[in-house]
Amino acid sequence: QVQLVESGGGLVQPGGSLRLSCAASGSISRINAMGWYRQAPGKERELVARIFSGGPTNYADSVKGRFTISRDNAKNTVYLQMNSLKPEDTAVYYCNARIGVSFSLRDYWGQGTQVTVSS
Repeated sequence: QVQLVESGGGLVQPGGSLRLSCAASGSISRINAMGWYRQAPGKERELVARIFSGGPTNYADSVKGRFTISRDNAKNTVYLQMNSLKPEDTAVYYCNARIGVSFSLRDYWGQGTQVTVSS
């Protein structure tokens, strides 16, 4: 069993910053990738940022230049630094981890943390 524990969500004013953290624990053999997704009410879930085991990253166009994903391999933890936040960033943010080997990959999800950007 793998557990993902998220923290760092909350209420912030436009232009402010938040840092989300997600720590993976349990029966972990290899983390292929970790990332953040978000879903706003009435909207589809979308990829925000992802980081692969070898280091490459990708971002949604809407957050490029504002958000930065990073990881601490020793702690099995991924971070999302969110700067210059906008009201349209308001959503539930979910941590994702893809764990296993190429022929047997499994996706694990955190419970989600609310990010609200409002005056």
